[in-house]
Amino acid sequence: MTTTTALTEHFTLEEFTRSDKARSLSIDNAPAPAIVANLRRLAKFNELVRLELGGAAMVISSGYRCLALNRAVGGAGNSAHLDGLACDFTAPAFGTPMAICQALDKSYLQFDQLIYERVGGAVWVHLGIAVEGKAPRRQVLTIDNRGTRIGLWS
Repeated sequence: MTTTTALTEHFTLEEFTRSDKARSLSIDNAPAPAIVANLRRLAKFNELVRLELGGAAMVISSGYRCLALNRAVGGAGNSAHLDGLACDFTAPAFGTPMAICQALDKSYLQFDQLIYERVGGAVWVHLGIAVEGKAPRRQVLTIDNRGTRIGLWS
């Protein structure tokens, strides 16, 4: 399986595994087969997200992170990125990350975690799905320079 393997109609494995940080630090971010299965589930879920966003293309900025990469970028030790169950993205044709979060919060979609993240000058949406067989929490958070808070805060 190559990194350009199509997971769904609009998403490839490469989108969920590429990392400039991994490349610059010579970190192998190739996922194991179990992680690829999770990434395929995440890509299928993202197809539903795309529909909810009126078909707007999603720009994935972070997907799967192996442990070394997660540590290098300062990710949480329990990050769903480690298991291929989360991605960070924007959808410029739809609107701002806050508009995306508001739309997904009001949607029928059963995500595990939806986070409006604003760190420094960067802003993005973190979207996680539940482990297969586990009920999604549908947790909505904001993470910014004031910490982590429940709900969406601009």
